[in-house]
Amino acid sequence: MPQRELRDVKEDGRSSAGASVRSAPRRVPRWLRVLLPALLILVWLTGTAVGGPYFGKVSEVSSNDQTTYLPESADATAVQELLGEFNDSESIPAVVVLTSDTELSASQVTTIEDAVAQLPEIDGVRDELSPAIPSEDGLAVQAFVPIDSEAELGAVVGEISETLRSDLPELEVFVTGPAGFTADLAAGFAGIDGILLAVSLAAVFIILIVVYRSLLLPIAVLATSVFALTVALLSVWWLAYADILLLSGQTQGILFILVIGAATDYSLLYVARYREALRVHQDRWTATWQGLRGSFEPILASGGTVIAGLLCLLLSDLKSNSTLGPVASIGILFAMASALTFLPALLFVFGRAAFWPRRPRFEPEVVAAEGGVPNRGIWARTGRFVTRAPRRIWIATTLLLFVGALGLTQLDAQGVPQSELVLGESEARDGQVALGEHFPGGSGSPAYVVTQQDSLQSAADVLLGNPGVDGVTVVTEDDAGSAPVTEDGISGYGPPGTPAPEPTVVEDSIMLQATLTDPADSSAAQDTVRELRADYASADSEVLMGGVTATAIDTNDAAISDRNLIIPIVLLVILLILMVLLRSVLAPVLLVLTTVLSFATALGVSSLVFDYVFDFPGADPTVPLYGFVFLVALGIDYNIFLMTRVREESLSHGTRRGVIRGLTVTGGVITSAGIVLAATFAALSVIPILFLAQIAFIVAFGVLLDTFLVRALLVPALVRDIGPAVWWPSKLARTPEPRASVAQD
Repeated sequence: MPQRELRDVKEDGRSSAGASVRSAPRRVPRWLRVLLPALLILVWLTGTAVGGPYFGKVSEVSSNDQTTYLPESADATAVQELLGEFNDSESIPAVVVLTSDTELSASQVTTIEDAVAQLPEIDGVRDELSPAIPSEDGLAVQAFVPIDSEAELGAVVGEISETLRSDLPELEVFVTGPAGFTADLAAGFAGIDGILLAVSLAAVFIILIVVYRSLLLPIAVLATSVFALTVALLSVWWLAYADILLLSGQTQGILFILVIGAATDYSLLYVARYREALRVHQDRWTATWQGLRGSFEPILASGGTVIAGLLCLLLSDLKSNSTLGPVASIGILFAMASALTFLPALLFVFGRAAFWPRRPRFEPEVVAAEGGVPNRGIWARTGRFVTRAPRRIWIATTLLLFVGALGLTQLDAQGVPQSELVLGESEARDGQVALGEHFPGGSGSPAYVVTQQDSLQSAADVLLGNPGVDGVTVVTEDDAGSAPVTEDGISGYGPPGTPAPEPTVVEDSIMLQATLTDPADSSAAQDTVRELRADYASADSEVLMGGVTATAIDTNDAAISDRNLIIPIVLLVILLILMVLLRSVLAPVLLVLTTVLSFATALGVSSLVFDYVFDFPGADPTVPLYGFVFLVALGIDYNIFLMTRVREESLSHGTRRGVIRGLTVTGGVITSAGIVLAATFAALSVIPILFLAQIAFIVAFGVLLDTFLVRALLVPALVRDIGPAVWWPSKLARTPEPRASVAQD
């Protein structure tokens, strides 16, 4: 034990033999030592009691509608805002597809029409139904069913499907289109409040049992995480209710996992420091303050770094990204607060009993003999391994990481079809396939074109001249709601000579609807819309294009732009924070470079796994961005845990011995924290959403890679090899290594 710590023990009244002494510093009144922990515990219990019921109310303030999160500057956003004015309705269209193995008779078609006509009796289905439309091959019928946007979409879609199956048992029934896919997403996210939370908490609890070999301590740490999540959710719910934040199932799932993982990590760090303090302090109050003194700075620095990285998402054009930043930051804030207030108060109450049956002993002599660092165990052996050949170790691990990063050449993150967003069975996806077999692929999800009234025909001619467009209609004021547009102008529905209806005009603009030959969420449909936009741009036409396909294009383009902008900014922000924290320039640069290399390796390996193991259809452009923000910000957490302790040890023992001592002391904490965080993110895979499954694998694998390779071998070996110069340009870089350290080298 350092002389300063021995002196502190003696000043507390403890002899080297460990005799009983004063229980706490005289300046702290006994009543305060009782009142303060009790008050902290009561505050958190109250917050949890109030916030608990909000777990079942998140759907009231969240939305999974993709158009809600579009950037304000996107054409698809402007068209979406105008859509209600042209249609005089805020409904979400469902496409009902009914198929048969044999050609449908006229009487069967009539029966289908009657069944579809009864659908408005279902709560949430609007009256503006389209007539049932038979396919050219006579094997299918489709109908467009508008659903009130305020209705419970999943329930309404399910009732439509059940009703038609009951009325038409001889036919296959599918409900697809925008309403069908949105209902699929809602069903996929339905398990967030229950299954995701249960799986993640169970995984963390099992890991903590293994780590601590205790029952009470894991419960205390788990309670710290749950209390932080509950109060964070309460805050986020009211901010979403006040329309200050946007909340989606995706954001909610990430919030749950991030808070549980981060709060547990911070708790592990505090528990480790508290346990160290109990070995040299008999008094619980003194040990609590010593534990807080040792963990306060790294926890605040780690949480602050994560928050800074997350808040960089505010620069995103996509609201799904920009709103995640503050939502997740609120979660991290409460994770830090819970780990630094509730957990210390709870452990103060229980004292050594919290660690039962492996209670830490009051043994200052043993600690002094160890020099403050255990000389046995896996991390002591790892430290000796790094000491023997640091240069060979960091070169070998760097090359290994580079090999894994080569998998980035296989990364396909240009977006995936809407029909592939949900994993497993999907009626909407099956309906999309059936629709494509019997009707133009884009039926039910047209591309919308808004142009000036006097440009109606020229805008329609561009659409009609593209082979990817099957037909064009214009929104009209008559009961039909739309009328076909040909090269000769607007046609009327009905017998020849029927006068053409007047188009609906909104602020001197009209809206055309183009049915695409390919499914609206396919890459072929996106190519068609991009070609049309280019044609309109070359003709200098004032045209806005929207719809499902244009929304996907604008979302993907914005996501790629965000990725290219935010990633460098996150790196710069984290680099500056590390420079301030470590009082160095070189060490932060090296730490950021190792973290980036670790991320590249995680993403490269994940790309190969996605392609050749899971056979995923690709990835959303935001997947690399989210993976980067979580892995880099959380990876820096472990850098901070390690390097703050290394710097602390280097001040007394020199850098080369300090890094080995820091590794030995923090290795167990970092490994436990990494396993916990990997397990919590892996729990996201229980939600059958492609995006979350990919984020789960990338972050879980990346955290384990960072924990067992980068933080255990690469960084310590690099610092050991460079020596004091790693702290350049601080004074510590010019401080001679102690003789013992030089001799050990």
